[in-house]
Amino acid sequence: MHAVSHNALTLLIVQFIVIIGLSRLIGRGARWLGQPLVIAEVLAGIFLGPSLLGWLAPEAMEWLFPASSMSALKMLSQVGLILFMFLIGLELDPKLLKGRGHASVVISHTSIIVPFGLGAGAALWLYPRLSEPSVPFSSFVLFMGVAMSITAFPVLARILTERRLLGSKVGAMTITCAAVDDVTAWCLLAFVVSIVRASDLMHAGLTTLFAMLYIAFMLGVVRPFLARLGARVANKEGLNQNGVALTLMMLLASAWATELIGIHALFGAFMMGSVIPKEGGLAQALAEKLEDVAVVLLLPLFFAFSGLRTEIGLLSTGDHWVMCGVIILLACLGKFGGSAVAARLTGMRWREAGALGILMNTRGLMELIVLNIGLDLGVISPTLFTMMVVMALVTTFMTTPLLRWIYPPEEMARDQVSFTPEAPLAEAPPFTVLMCVSHEQAGAGMVTLGRALLGTPSPSSQLYALHLIRPTERASFHLRHDPEKASGNTLAPLLGRASTLGLEVRPLSFVSAEPGLDICRTAEAKQASLILLGWHKPLFSRTMLGGTVHEVMQEAGTDVAVLVDRGLENVRRVLVPFIGSPHDRAALGLARRLLQHSAAEVTVLHVTQSEGTREHTSTRPLVEELFPGGSGRVHFKVVAHDSPEDAALEECRHGYDLVVAGVGAEWGLEDQLFGLRGERLLREAPTSLLIVRHSAAAPAAEATSRTEAVPSLSAGNAAS
Repeated sequence: MHAVSHNALTLLIVQFIVIIGLSRLIGRGARWLGQPLVIAEVLAGIFLGPSLLGWLAPEAMEWLFPASSMSALKMLSQVGLILFMFLIGLELDPKLLKGRGHASVVISHTSIIVPFGLGAGAALWLYPRLSEPSVPFSSFVLFMGVAMSITAFPVLARILTERRLLGSKVGAMTITCAAVDDVTAWCLLAFVVSIVRASDLMHAGLTTLFAMLYIAFMLGVVRPFLARLGARVANKEGLNQNGVALTLMMLLASAWATELIGIHALFGAFMMGSVIPKEGGLAQALAEKLEDVAVVLLLPLFFAFSGLRTEIGLLSTGDHWVMCGVIILLACLGKFGGSAVAARLTGMRWREAGALGILMNTRGLMELIVLNIGLDLGVISPTLFTMMVVMALVTTFMTTPLLRWIYPPEEMARDQVSFTPEAPLAEAPPFTVLMCVSHEQAGAGMVTLGRALLGTPSPSSQLYALHLIRPTERASFHLRHDPEKASGNTLAPLLGRASTLGLEVRPLSFVSAEPGLDICRTAEAKQASLILLGWHKPLFSRTMLGGTVHEVMQEAGTDVAVLVDRGLENVRRVLVPFIGSPHDRAALGLARRLLQHSAAEVTVLHVTQSEGTREHTSTRPLVEELFPGGSGRVHFKVVAHDSPEDAALEECRHGYDLVVAGVGAEWGLEDQLFGLRGERLLREAPTSLLIVRHSAAAPAAEATSRTEAVPSLSAGNAAS
């Protein structure tokens, strides 16, 4: 007996590892395609089931998921679903259900009624073909109507946040309609389940009566008690373990009560989450404590269990695939068509109405939950279950690409950040710096450099501080996330330093799943002259110019500079290693600005292959052209060295505040996505560095042509 239980435990642990690992692995590909993680988790479940693993290696599937282990897997997945539905209830803020006016009422009701009607109509055609005679026709019709009416509220919140639509007119209307849809659909589902489970009309009436008494008890007794608990959490030390234990016991009791009544345990979990007050911090504290365990550990078991019940091989005939196609078509017509037309009739533009319809057509995990309930109750057959799973996948997968088509990234960037108007032509054209701040330590040095580049604040110069927040899988992150509040701590040191220096810095912050591209889009919208990036040590690669930095350098339509800050407080002595590449010239252009707008001295280090070379004779006129005038604040130094990188390293140890170098192999500075060779200049230089990459989209000397005359080279040269 001991050996059997040990083997069962070992098998369960292996199942956990395989399911979670495969979900996260496919999730990386899903994120690359711009898809929510739920797509990856559903696919992982299907891959582990008879549709793929059971088809390719039936022995492996039988070893990993023997029939004897299914009961444990199902029970654990049900526990995960109970916690997840509780979290959905926590995220459903009642404020979303009111105060949105006539339009949201019309759209939300239409987005339920139209797909419900189409689903019920499809049931007339599907019932004789895919249902068992023992299934009551009324139950089948009602269930198909509900299954077509579902919208994936948590997936929708994530997509809206990542697309920065949550605060827009479309986003606010969509999330309101989705919230109403969720509440209505779950109430309809509870009613359908009670009808299916009731043996006769009297039992159905009793189920309805007990359900109404249960809802009244939750609203009249439990909700006020939880409001007092929430006030206690807000006023004292926070939510302790006793509070969590009490809440979990109430959650389980609520789920038990609704299961006993006959309307399914998941409705009780959802109701318990819904009645917890959203003010006072109780809901947020509970979500933070439970989300990771429920979503990362337990919920993937539900996807695996669903995948084991999904057998694509059941769609074995052309007629089956035609039925599947009709189901997908009707699902899209009902949700997308009904929502979009209703939105257009309430006054929204076609672009906005189309975006709302596409979003409302997202089904995701919520559809799978409904389908599994239907399969457990025997209302739908395994074949119809598989068709509906395919429909849920297709409607969820199409959301992001269609939304990109309706609202392309350029449109979204313009909606997110307004264009900075062109300043009237004056002696100096506008110079705008977009500082991209990823962590607190990166900001102060950027402001010091910005002050040196811009000099005395003027209307023609702008400094922006951009902080991008990476989204998480947590539903609470998306619905209660305030970008300004979240970025406050990160931007605080930068803004404090700017205030000390008398600089005006305009903060920008939003959620981004594509930081590199969003930095470039924001720079274009703000007409930035320079994108200034911070740096951090990479996790795996050794190159510091990889990852997001590499992506920005490749995609940006303006010059990009990376500040390696080693305590930059003043910009007095500046070194510019120079050979002559366009990136070196862009570095000279920034040095010219530093010379013009601060009290800096600039040393141009021209490295040649051998002494007496004629290269520096052509370089000196270029430098003198860039630095006309005459006050001796620019020094031209020629050095003969076989390794330009070593020459620059030797020179930068002579007490400079800042080294401004162009990207290039000669300096050991090549921007690449992934590299095993670290940049010696970045690692070994004792001073702060500014690594510049010239944009191919701009003329070669653009960065150096915007400034006024500055002092010329001094006569002091040195060769070594």
